Amino acid sequence: MSVRKAAMILSRCCWIVFVALVLVGVFAHPVLPFGLTFVPAAVAVAVTVVLGRLSGREVAKAGPAVEVGPPVSGRWRALNSPADRVPSHGVHAYGQSYAIDVVAEPEAEGSRPPFRWLWPVVRRATDFPAFGAPLLAVADGTVVHASDGQRDHLSRNSGPALAYLMLIEASVRDMAGAHRIVGNHLVLDLGGGTYAMYAHLRRGSLRVKAGDTVRAGEQLARCGNSGNSTEPHVHFQLMDHPDLDVARGVPFTWRGIGVPANGETFVAGADVAGADVAGVDVAGVDVHPG
Repeated sequence: MSVRKAAMILSRCCWIVFVALVLVGVFAHPVLPFGLTFVPAAVAVAVTVVLGRLSGREVAKAGPAVEVGPPVSGRWRALNSPADRVPSHGVHAYGQSYAIDVVAEPEAEGSRPPFRWLWPVVRRATDFPAFGAPLLAVADGTVVHASDGQRDHLSRNSGPALAYLMLIEASVRDMAGAHRIVGNHLVLDLGGGTYAMYAHLRRGSLRVKAGDTVRAGEQLARCGNSGNSTEPHVHFQLMDHPDLDVARGVPFTWRGIGVPANGETFVAGADVAGADVAGVDVAGVDVHPG
């Protein structure tokens, strides 16, 4: 086990111990003096800060961007893009330094529900055009990991729902491990020490399994809303290791597109044989609220 992996496990364990001590103190009798209750949390924060600084130094030494194809087809909008800042999602953890989120953005006005401060609090995943969109292999590669058993939950694109996600749900998922944060996900080995990760896949949508070889443009799965996700979208990143706990981000550029900036709308290439038009699921979907 690497030092980085051990540190990530230590951090999660410290948070779990801290929460357990707080709950015991509230509903029973305190196990430790009040001040000592916060020691596990302090250790977890310290470990996170140290790992973040080390990752930041490593990112500064990152090589040139790796060119791959886009993971989607059709009209999309970029969010949390590394074209605007690194780390793009605010942290280097889980190989996210150069990660990007994209949401389907059909030309028809009103196709994608906007963020609301109060109401509706949540929406069904099927209300969003990205849900069910096909995800494509960005290059020839081998499937290292593929999982799609987690449910697609309701949206978190309102003030109350977002607060719940940031203050409660995300913390619980973080303690449970990377697989709960990214939800259903797939990792491709592209060769040369580079791996591609697709997160928030739709439950039951995988067309491949670990060990399969895939060709560029092949449909792998469908976009969903599992894990830490405010609405159905594609989270894509390149990294240097298949284990999210130890992976470091690798810069990417999409062939023919580059790296779209935050808010930039782009159109990915023509539909791939065997894939449905982006944003359209001809089979229909069932939402598993959560």
